[in-house]
Amino acid sequence: MLKMSQVNSIRDLSKSGYRVADIAKKLGIDRKTVRKYLGKDDFSPRPPVTANKPSVLDPYKPLINKWLKEDQRHWHKQQHTAKRVFDELQEKTDFAGSYSTVQRYVRWYRKAKTIKATQELVWEPGTAQVDFGEAEFEVQGTACHRKYLVVSFPYSNDGFVQVFGGETAECVCQGLKNIFEYLGGVPHLLIFDNATGVGRRVGDHIHETELFQRFHAHYGFRVRFCNPYAGYEKGNVERKVAYVRKNLFVPVPQVNNFNSYNRLLLDQHKAKAGELHYKKGIRIEELFKEDKAAMYLMPAKPFNICRYERFKADGYGKICLDGKHYYSTRPEYSHKQVLAGIYPDHIDILDEQGHLLVTHERIYGSGRTDSSDYSTTLHTLMRNPGAWQNSGVRQQAPDTLKTYMDQLDRQKRKSRLKLMCRLAENYGWQAAMVSMERCIHNGTLNASDATVLAERIAGFGLDTRPTPGPSLVVYDEAFLKGGAYHDAKDEGNVG
Repeated sequence: MLKMSQVNSIRDLSKSGYRVADIAKKLGIDRKTVRKYLGKDDFSPRPPVTANKPSVLDPYKPLINKWLKEDQRHWHKQQHTAKRVFDELQEKTDFAGSYSTVQRYVRWYRKAKTIKATQELVWEPGTAQVDFGEAEFEVQGTACHRKYLVVSFPYSNDGFVQVFGGETAECVCQGLKNIFEYLGGVPHLLIFDNATGVGRRVGDHIHETELFQRFHAHYGFRVRFCNPYAGYEKGNVERKVAYVRKNLFVPVPQVNNFNSYNRLLLDQHKAKAGELHYKKGIRIEELFKEDKAAMYLMPAKPFNICRYERFKADGYGKICLDGKHYYSTRPEYSHKQVLAGIYPDHIDILDEQGHLLVTHERIYGSGRTDSSDYSTTLHTLMRNPGAWQNSGVRQQAPDTLKTYMDQLDRQKRKSRLKLMCRLAENYGWQAAMVSMERCIHNGTLNASDATVLAERIAGFGLDTRPTPGPSLVVYDEAFLKGGAYHDAKDEGNVG
């Protein structure tokens, strides 16, 4: 099996006009293999995908960058050496890596800072630049910071925005997919900042994440990563990032659902598209027609934006993602291997056979978080009802249900936990909680009433008005008028 970098080389050469035989000769690959990957139309990940191993230095690079940036204001003989950076990391942080790792990074950083712009760049139609910004949003009454992906087209100066929790490869790919589908086409060249989550340039080598390599191959665009600290190479999108923050995100947007909000943002570019290009004096929307004309066609199949990673659950049956975000599996999977399907907005936790165990909303941010689905602990709690008082299930239960369960003896509590477990499995956690609570309000909690309510909640919602049924006029007439009516109608005497 070829590496994804080889696959992209095959497809890029084909788009540049090379024949199969020429590609095979140039890359040293069999012609059948070339045809195979040119004909493949879906590069979506298949579980399990081996995740790329991050550098031990990654969490400390922002701090190192801060030190080295401050050095630029001081005499060169009093700036950090690689050894001094290494010593400070050991003194001030829990860094456990080697000196050689730090030395290589400091050398790379200083070499990158020497790169300067030498000319104004000219952009062809169908070329896009990609970058992230950060802004504040109000989500259900709470202020929080979110990342927003900006894709700009420097030829026309049009641009598009999507908001996500982070800058991961999953977020980038989802944002690009949303924009591609909205446009009905794929830019032929995407230019990325060197620090985005999809990959980076290190010297002359480009390192793309596995997910992005597949996304890249699936949609067929070409990719270029900017040189480190060379902002002029994507100046259009950097200006667009600032424009979006000042114009789209002031006042602070109030958002309930980011998927809906992202669809709204795609339409909001039209206001900008009606303006004149700052330099060409032509409407942006007219210039963007040339951008669209230069785009590639969309692939026949959509790309599934998900990466898979294996984890070993801890003693509490939880896995840890990104070093700080914990997600529950099921109690019986403590100390066992599970597979996580990692999406931009949620995490699917699967067993070794690929069966879904639980789904969690994906959490972003620098602080430690703990996402627990206590419905998965009901079987364990049912076997030990005495643990109810200190259980996570009790913590998440409505107050009315909580008070009711607190007053039950062991046997009755076990019976009600059994009912709760059955309702949660069949109709979902929320339906189980609400149905049991409503039954208590009505005076009696029994299995039949709770089941009917849970089924109604799960299917239509508790407050849904009854749907009008079929007209029963014919039946009313038949039964009210009797058999004489039937006989007359059969003989054709009744209209």
